[in-house]
Amino acid sequence: MKRILLLLLCCLCFVRGLVRIPLIKKPSLRSHLRASDQLEDFLKDHQVDVFSRRYSQCYPPTLVSLKPGRAAERLYNFMDAQYFGLISLGTPGQNFTVVFDTGSADLWVPSFYCVSPACASHHKFKAFESSTYIRDGRVFGIHYGSGHLMGVLAKDLLKVGSLAVENQEFGESVYEPGMSFVMTKFDGVLGLSYPTLSDELGAPVFDNLINQNKVEKPIFSFYLNNSPGKEGQLLLGAVDEDLFVRPINWSPVTVKGYWQIKMDAVKVQGTTSFCKADANSCQAVVDTGTSLIAGPAMDILNLQQLIGATPTPFGEFLVDCSRISSLPVISFVINGVEYSLTGETYVKKDIIGDRVVCVTGFQAVDITSLFGPMWVLGDVFLAQVYSVFDRGQDRVGFAQLKARPTE
Repeated sequence: MKRILLLLLCCLCFVRGLVRIPLIKKPSLRSHLRASDQLEDFLKDHQVDVFSRRYSQCYPPTLVSLKPGRAAERLYNFMDAQYFGLISLGTPGQNFTVVFDTGSADLWVPSFYCVSPACASHHKFKAFESSTYIRDGRVFGIHYGSGHLMGVLAKDLLKVGSLAVENQEFGESVYEPGMSFVMTKFDGVLGLSYPTLSDELGAPVFDNLINQNKVEKPIFSFYLNNSPGKEGQLLLGAVDEDLFVRPINWSPVTVKGYWQIKMDAVKVQGTTSFCKADANSCQAVVDTGTSLIAGPAMDILNLQQLIGATPTPFGEFLVDCSRISSLPVISFVINGVEYSLTGETYVKKDIIGDRVVCVTGFQAVDITSLFGPMWVLGDVFLAQVYSVFDRGQDRVGFAQLKARPTE
């Protein structure tokens, strides 16, 4: 009898499962370029306002050049992505490494017929080997700083962990622009934002998981472990109580596109310096697709000066590595709760030849929304909290991480 009950429970978990997707942290493209002393040349050739393009839908609609569908460069900043996981497409399954990105909505992978050099170094989808492949034939395009990523739309069986999504719409890229994709550590992107950001026709992956009754709850959660050699985790349909301490601090989504919330203030060493409390305060996009924290240009410049960082010609700021432990604490206040980052958490060490350079995790970007100045909270912030994205109640939650046992 016990065996029968156990089997029934297993079947129920499979139908509406709690699926853990391991997330591997690898050096970002920016770090790779810096280590090989190619970053300066790359940025000279790709000098675009990457953040403003990525968040183009936040701009006033009168700004024609940044209207959706007009150079909407939302994905370009994946040169700072550093957490990746596995999915499979087709029958039998073909595996791909993707960025699970809360800053976009589409799913795309390279096609077997891709003609770009970037595709040669990545896994490519072979439609002719899948018995469940459904040809769509429509063309899609996403604009990047170095040109258009172009491809065709299709449908097939998608597996994310043990969850199977039938007839998932996705893009097969046949042309990927520039050299940036050649050196990336991922094959494609799986977007987890609201459907309004989708460049493809058809429901995004998480919407299909909800619609096909594949997840227990309409939520997903991230644990971004920044310890060397350790895995992070994306959990679909639930939260992992073993990883955080309650309560969860919830903030409502203010605009259903990105996971955009209100932020009360940004403090430096306990003093409110930016995003001061007023009628609107500030807005923040919670974005797993970038490792950086971005904010208004003047605020970030002043913040870098308070840290004592010095600028490079390409928008980065360096600090003396020997000063990291004495750098000021930077706190982000969200729904009345302070989330504090020390120098050890917001400064990244990279190696160039035999030199170690220390780069701050803050970058300037001027984005305006209907609700005030915009900040972007990437992995520098998210690695310090357990983050929960709730589509059922349109809210984002943060919780304190549990102390992990030392091994």
